Amino acid sequence: MNKYSDFTDHELIRLYVDGDNHAFTTLVHRHKNRLYTTIVLLVRNRDLAEDIFQEVFIKIVNALHSGQYADNNRFLAWAVRIAHNCCISHFRKASAWGKTMVAPYNDEMGDSLDLMEHSAEHHLITHETNQEIGAMLDQLPPVQREAVILRYYADLSYKEMAQTIGISINTALGRVRYAIMNLRKQMLVEGV
Repeated sequence: MNKYSDFTDHELIRLYVDGDNHAFTTLVHRHKNRLYTTIVLLVRNRDLAEDIFQEVFIKIVNALHSGQYADNNRFLAWAVRIAHNCCISHFRKASAWGKTMVAPYNDEMGDSLDLMEHSAEHHLITHETNQEIGAMLDQLPPVQREAVILRYYADLSYKEMAQTIGISINTALGRVRYAIMNLRKQMLVEGV
């Protein structure tokens, strides 16, 4: 058992800044699945997601060492904001943000969404479910898709989502609301 498992994110960050690299390793392992999944869902490309994931943690390390992280007990929200900004930065450079945001779901991504090891049957069911969810997300307008990913996969509050994207809280609420309505319609049509 990891001696740091009962520590809060704030305590792990403090230990890391004081020179304890194992504390940072625990922090990374605690949040890597949710953060990586969020990046994969945003960029729709596993190789690119791995590159951005590494970039995000380099930025996190630099920010922690330079004192740019102010503890608000929401390390994950802060890390997701960095990841979101890295994704936007990449697509601005590539001039393909809109196209990539609605790129079709592909089989290789289903495996990245299955974050735990299970039986072969459970893995197959999870893989098929992830494909169905990915396909439904792909049918949403890009801003609604992004809102659902940040709210439900990254677990951001509406306030954090609004800050991350640079919109009002009401706009964030509206995007999620309309996305859920659209997903329900898709489920009814497809008989899910």
